[in-house]
Amino acid sequence: MKHILLVEDDLTYSRIVKTFLEKNGYAVQTCVKVKDAQLMMASNNFDLIIADFRLPDGTGMELLQWTKSKYPHTQVILITHYSDIRIAIKAMKLGAFEYITKPINPDELLATVKESLSTTNPEIQNSPTTPQKPSLPKVAKGSYVIGSSAEAEKLEKHIQLVAPTDLSVLVLGETGTGKEFVSRRIHDLSTRKNGPFVAIDCGALPRELAGSELFGHVKGAFTGALDHKTGHFESAKGGTIFLDEIGNLSYEVQIQLLRAIQERTIRKIGGNKEIQIDVRIIAATNDNLILQSGDGHFREDLYHRLNEFTLHAIPLRRRKEDLEDFSQQFLEESNQRLNKSVSGFTPEVWEIFLAYDWPGNLRELRNIIKRAVLLTSGGLVEKDALPSDLYEPSGQVSGFNNGNSSFSMNDELPSPKDYKSKWVEQEKELIQKVLNDTKFNKSKTARILNMDRKTLYSKMEKYGLD
Repeated sequence: MKHILLVEDDLTYSRIVKTFLEKNGYAVQTCVKVKDAQLMMASNNFDLIIADFRLPDGTGMELLQWTKSKYPHTQVILITHYSDIRIAIKAMKLGAFEYITKPINPDELLATVKESLSTTNPEIQNSPTTPQKPSLPKVAKGSYVIGSSAEAEKLEKHIQLVAPTDLSVLVLGETGTGKEFVSRRIHDLSTRKNGPFVAIDCGALPRELAGSELFGHVKGAFTGALDHKTGHFESAKGGTIFLDEIGNLSYEVQIQLLRAIQERTIRKIGGNKEIQIDVRIIAATNDNLILQSGDGHFREDLYHRLNEFTLHAIPLRRRKEDLEDFSQQFLEESNQRLNKSVSGFTPEVWEIFLAYDWPGNLRELRNIIKRAVLLTSGGLVEKDALPSDLYEPSGQVSGFNNGNSSFSMNDELPSPKDYKSKWVEQEKELIQKVLNDTKFNKSKTARILNMDRKTLYSKMEKYGLD
């Protein structure tokens, strides 16, 4: 028989839960304070603790942290009146099995209790000094690579936390970090997994047709509308719609999208009929939407609607521990696509991979491996199959001619680092000067500097200009 400790200061509620669990074959003891729970655990072996979040002398979070440090084999479920996703994330990071809110459905509670106790590892129970750490598979079903680094496991936990909900998710990250893969992973772990996953690159939508592509149009709505069109939101019914590079949508389309999220209805271009939609929205961007909303180019209310939960796709330079997992996955993909049988990489190639900074992230790694597999005739990818950019510093050139000046390797040149430092400083000063001259009119500044607004926002964030 499994033993449960219920820590709840609402005595009536505690009695109801205790009776219910005992009827289902569990031995249940109760107490009302964190200190009492700690004393009882010192003299009893509990398989599971169910604790209210707010207790007279502390919180269930404090009890969770203490339990995992002293008795790592014991599972913990937190219960509270308050549904706060930030508290849920913190609880899961500290090792809670589940975080559920009142009022609790008895069947749901029983299912959660059974699941928590069924995952307890007997070997860990016999070794109370061994901290419990969930084992995540390195490669999930399909082509999604979870990875084994601490940041990768944190990202996966957050994905598993938000996936079963219907919250709108904003996935942030640099270009090439796999934001669409993260979004598809959320879909695959959600209750909508059997529905469609419709991915839209908002940056590729023609400005004048973006509304039609997303919401559809009726025949004759505009020149060229020769028939009725079903938009992506209708096509994603019962599933998930992924809006990549959301910052590229025009202000007018942003208004339509905001209404769709708020009302859960859409209206086709040129139509007058409201159409109910049943979709989950995941958006992604490498832009700073806060900066864009401050400048009036992205609606702040839309940002907050989309940003019910945020995930950060991790740059490859910060997850070098996962490099082997990704490389192996991309190697297998390339072998299959190119009908090759390359089995791995030489030690020299691994050294190059680990030393390289991967500015293009996973997209760059995938392309380089595909190219290397194509050029490899033996069993292992060798250095010669890699682009020289990966292992030759940018300053190593045989000669350089700029205007009337000619340099060769015999001349004493400043290091690439010195050149980069001077360029960064000059660029920062120039942007700051133009911003001051235009009284921080960012659209005008971008035009003067001959760059698009996205680039300007990115550089302002990089240099701390506001």
